[in-house]
Amino acid sequence: MAISDWPLAERPREKLLERGPEALSDAELLAIFLRTGVRGKTAVDLAREVLAGFGSLRRLLEADATSFCSRPGLGEAKYVQLQATLELARRHLHATLERGDVLTSPDATRRYLSARLRDKPQEVFAVLFLDNRHRVLAFEELFHGTVDGASVHPREVVRRVLAHNAAAVILAHNHPSGVAEPSRADEAITRRLKDALALVDVRVLDHIVVGEDMVSFAERGLL
Repeated sequence: MAISDWPLAERPREKLLERGPEALSDAELLAIFLRTGVRGKTAVDLAREVLAGFGSLRRLLEADATSFCSRPGLGEAKYVQLQATLELARRHLHATLERGDVLTSPDATRRYLSARLRDKPQEVFAVLFLDNRHRVLAFEELFHGTVDGASVHPREVVRRVLAHNAAAVILAHNHPSGVAEPSRADEAITRRLKDALALVDVRVLDHIVVGEDMVSFAERGLL
C-alpha cells in the first residue's frame, strides 16, 4: 500500500506537521529524507531496510560515500544531500553558541563539540576561542593524530589565541575508541596548556573529551 493510502495520522509528513519531529521514529524521519521508495517498497519500508543494513541511524549518518551509495535506493545525490543536511545542523549549533555566553548554554556547547568531533576516525584536538564575555570567536581543529593520540603543541595554541585576540578558550578532543575517560596524557597536556596560556592572560574554562559520552575537566575538578 502506498503511503498516500495510509490514514493521515500515520503518514510521516502529516504526523510531523501535527505532532512535531520528535514524535517520529528513526525510520519515519529517514523516509521523509528519502522522499520516495523503490519498486514494491514505500519510503518507510526502504528506510527500515536501510537502517537495518547499517545497524543504526548513527552508522548510517557516519557512512562514507562508498558504503552509503552501495545501498539500493540511496546513491550519490542522497549522499550529498545528507552531508549538506548534517553540515547545516553543525552550523546551526555554532550559530546558537555565537548568540550568547557559552557558560550559560553548556548543553549547546557540548552538542556542538560532539557534532564536530565525535565521529572523527582519528584523534583531533580542537579549540573554541572566546572573547571576554565568553562568546564564540572561532572554532579550529589544530592537531590531528592517529587513534592513539595527537601531538599537541602549546606554542601553536598560544599563537592561534593571539591571532583571534581571545580572552578564554575551551579545549576539546575526541577519543575514537568511544571511551571518553581522560588519560594521564590528557591531564598533562591540559596543565601545560593552562600554564602557557596563563602567561598571556588567557583562561582555560574547560577541556571536553568527546566519545560515546562526554567528560568535562571542569566538572571533574581537573582544572
